Amino acid sequence: MPAHQRILEVSSADQLVVVSGEASLLEVWQALPQGLFPPFPPVELPGGINGLLKRGGFAQTFFFASEVLGLRFLSPKGHRVTAGGRVVKNVQGYDLVRPLVGSFGVLGEVLEATLRLRPGRASVLLRRKGELTEPPLRPRFLWQELHWTYAFHWGHPKEIARFREAFGGEEVSEKLDYTSLFPHGMGVGAGNLIDLRFSWADGGVAPVMPEAFKRLADAL
Repeated sequence: MPAHQRILEVSSADQLVVVSGEASLLEVWQALPQGLFPPFPPVELPGGINGLLKRGGFAQTFFFASEVLGLRFLSPKGHRVTAGGRVVKNVQGYDLVRPLVGSFGVLGEVLEATLRLRPGRASVLLRRKGELTEPPLRPRFLWQELHWTYAFHWGHPKEIARFREAFGGEEVSEKLDYTSLFPHGMGVGAGNLIDLRFSWADGGVAPVMPEAFKRLADAL
């Protein structure tokens, strides 16, 4: 699918974006108007939106699944399933969005996702030497690559100025592309990319799924 067809809708009024599961993360960033931010940092990771949702996000310091408003996905049995919608409180019956997000593909492959966008007047991407530790002011995204800890934050300009002073380090202007770290896929295991949930490894395996997930996968 051509890149311009992977971004299906951007709504500033509703503060949401609808994207194909094939869309890359930086493609989504490039399609957004200034002042609106998606629920992932400006980095490239393997698998695009589909991979990000199956892994349950990356580097966020908030509950990622609540930023996913709706999904269309292909179940393990080949059924096309629609879950959620365009607003927060739109669930009738079983909520399949939150179980799928972070299920590492056990419940299916994402075909299309509706993501909430958040407003902000300023943003900054910083890095500093040292291992991953939470700073006094918590950013929206925090991760470690090799010997660098990165933080991405957005909000009011005064809030960003306070965070910049508290975190220290240096500002990063180049785009970060981590796909070369994972030629065999991105999974959980000892590796050079770490966030507050997992250490990410090339070709790593998925975490062990609870029995309830297996029963749900069988039902789908």
